Amino acid sequence: MAEKQTHNMKTIMTFIVPSLIGLLLFMTPISYNDAITIPIAIISKGLQSYLGDAITAIVTAIVVFTALATLVTKAFKPAIVSNSRFFTSLLNVSIPWTVVRVLGAIFIVLTYMGIGPEAVHSGDTGALVLNDLLPVLFCVFIFAGMLLPLLLNFGLLELFGTLLTKIMRPVFNLPGRSAIDCMASWLGDGSVGILMTSKQYEARFYTQREAAVIGTTFSAVSITFSLVVISQVKLEHLFVPFYLTVCFAGIVAAIIVPKLPPLSWKKDNYIDNTPRHPDDEVIPQGHGVMSWGLDQALTKASKAGGIGHTLKDGVKNVIDMIFGVIPVVMAIGTVALIIAEYTPIFDYLGMPFIPLLELLQIPEATQASKTIVVGFADMFIPSILASSIESDMTRFVIAAMSVTQLIYMSEVGALLIGSKIPVNIVELFVVFILRTLVTLPVIAGVAHLIF
Repeated sequence: MAEKQTHNMKTIMTFIVPSLIGLLLFMTPISYNDAITIPIAIISKGLQSYLGDAITAIVTAIVVFTALATLVTKAFKPAIVSNSRFFTSLLNVSIPWTVVRVLGAIFIVLTYMGIGPEAVHSGDTGALVLNDLLPVLFCVFIFAGMLLPLLLNFGLLELFGTLLTKIMRPVFNLPGRSAIDCMASWLGDGSVGILMTSKQYEARFYTQREAAVIGTTFSAVSITFSLVVISQVKLEHLFVPFYLTVCFAGIVAAIIVPKLPPLSWKKDNYIDNTPRHPDDEVIPQGHGVMSWGLDQALTKASKAGGIGHTLKDGVKNVIDMIFGVIPVVMAIGTVALIIAEYTPIFDYLGMPFIPLLELLQIPEATQASKTIVVGFADMFIPSILASSIESDMTRFVIAAMSVTQLIYMSEVGALLIGSKIPVNIVELFVVFILRTLVTLPVIAGVAHLIF
């Protein structure tokens, strides 16, 4: 029988104050400029508008600096890097990652200067990543990275994890705390969810399988972005049924896809290859769910360290994300968009879906098939292509489809590959196709009820 611990007032306040601030910043939906968003997204947008055009120059400098620092580290192994575990993990990366960073630097310089092959720097490829995506990621990473310790270090996830395990474990075979990652993505931004998942995987809260499942299944698209997608296909008046359809299809996919390979093949071992202990989630005798959750939360808060420790943690998060991930997004995002824009590969990959679309009685099936696999390059391309389709129902299906596919290489896919979460590009493509096959019939079914 576990002894009920007594915690002093200081520990209780250490749990309550930072956790409430974290909840307010990451989880509280507020209406801003006629859209539902979260405070962290508003602060990030504020920084973006404050920096204005300078932001692309800053991001370009960061990507070039990262590539040069990585090359110098590989060639000369300077003491400043070798003597720091943090800088070693950031800069002494494998050869393939070095190549990706150098490629990102080349692409970003060509795009920023507007020189070289148009395929690299055109408005639909490199310039889309540099001007539209990287400024948003840069600002989100600064604030989310800096403030994430409020959610992670003071016991909030321990409390929610214990309370929600009774739902998350039987339904999704995941720890309760993964529900928080989902909420942060859903209300804010998929990149915030991936950042949280990666940090918790590194801290041994998630196993390899759990991190891979949460990263590919629960990094949901924000409500704000969903509104942008449905506006693009001129069906704003259907936003509520559209978003409910997306949520419903997403839950179906979250139950089915992790039970199939490649996600089901992932080991239930932590990052250091030690196996998961089922006892970690057992509630000891003498405790209820709430009292054990609070006990776990307060124990975590008592070990949190002071403001200095939290700031140091936040700064490391920011450096890790900005220097580690932004070059990857530039490289992989640009390559994916070049393939989508300048080759017919995605058209060919979409052809096998024509019989399925016809079976589901979706009008203009051939046109629609071209939009299905292209979502793997970038989530917004399907709705741009769909805006020329006449059938409202088909546009609705494509818009919902592009949001529930979830994995796209210009952001989420590149972030997952750039993080420590154990997934590679082939596995991501397989998961993308599985999500498409699972959610398409669900979305088509709902679309037949609406139209």
